[in-house]
Amino acid sequence: MSRALRAPAAEPASRYLHPGEVVVSARPLALATVLGSCVGVCLFDDARGVGGMNHFLLPDSAGHARPGPRFGDAAMYQLLADVLAAGASRDGLAARVFGGACVLAAFAGSRHLGERNVEVALDFLDARAIPVLECDTGGRRGRRILFHTHTGAAQARRI
Repeated sequence: MSRALRAPAAEPASRYLHPGEVVVSARPLALATVLGSCVGVCLFDDARGVGGMNHFLLPDSAGHARPGPRFGDAAMYQLLADVLAAGASRDGLAARVFGGACVLAAFAGSRHLGERNVEVALDFLDARAIPVLECDTGGRRGRRILFHTHTGAAQARRI
């Protein structure tokens, strides 16, 4: 689900991002979410005040009948397209990547879901030469994320 939020009067000051969502704004907006093995990528152009975030659960949509932003490959393409459509400059983009924890002890030591989610995000950004300013990923605990679309500032707290 993608929503480009532009109307100043109707736009809330903050918004919670659910799994499988992509939200982009050309107006100041604080986006919050909670991540475990899921990954959230914050993509922004602070010079133009445009930014957005995705929250995806699974790395790859291959073999699924309904690909969408709950899959990392689709969520990354959608986030980039929506941020550019909202007015960001391709050369002004930067990213922050969060999540990808191994929250189930039974999967520790194997190539767990969170690790694969992080890999999809970082590979996508690297292939497009989008700098990653912050990467807080992995570990055993989830994170609470707060991201400001217009400045690119973000806070991650372990939970």
